[in-house]
Amino acid sequence: MGARLEVRSLCKSFGSLSVLNNWSLNIRESERIVLLGPSGSGKTTFLRLIAGLEKPSSGEIKLSSQQMGFVFQEPRLIPWRTVEDNLLFVNEKGDISGILEKLRLSGFAGFFPAQLSGGMQQRVNLARALLVEPELLILDEAFSSLDLPVKTSIMKDINLHWQEKHFTIIAVTHDLKEALFLADRIIILSPAPSVIVRELPVTLGEIRNFSSPEFLHLEGQLLDIVCSASH
Repeated sequence: MGARLEVRSLCKSFGSLSVLNNWSLNIRESERIVLLGPSGSGKTTFLRLIAGLEKPSSGEIKLSSQQMGFVFQEPRLIPWRTVEDNLLFVNEKGDISGILEKLRLSGFAGFFPAQLSGGMQQRVNLARALLVEPELLILDEAFSSLDLPVKTSIMKDINLHWQEKHFTIIAVTHDLKEALFLADRIIILSPAPSVIVRELPVTLGEIRNFSSPEFLHLEGQLLDIVCSASH
């Protein structure tokens, strides 16, 4: 399986503020990666670099992807467009009814964003990103404003869609459970100027249970690593 993303000696500064310090990593096609680190460690900056919204100060990023879906922390839906029109805006030929059914939004195509709960708005946000048939799906703290049951439900939807389409996922979060639920591999970062402290493989299989002994053991291990990295 080839590389979806190659990062070499990547550095990013904003004036005198150094954010990313000499990052190097490879992310494979179909791999699910979660970046875990303290606030200000450059996680969102890295996503913006991948998306071409920022330029590296030095180093390089090689991305072998033609289609990218980006899910932000806020839904960012067009308020005067219905759910269906928000989706048509990104792909007029997409399977609107199919993606709404998969994300349990059937019957809401004619609703406006203000008529939906926060969780449903984020499902529409996700549907919009998936409708472009992404080779790479970026999740920028996409579930931080949602309660655990809603968050878990949406993450399950993502994993089911990933099992069907096998796109690459790069996600940012502060939540250890969320990281373990989504990832094949977790990248742990230091405070800024951040370096990659450690990479932790997640060997929990496709079906993940927050209360399983394996999950709880790995969560404890991850907590120790994150606390050590923050000093």
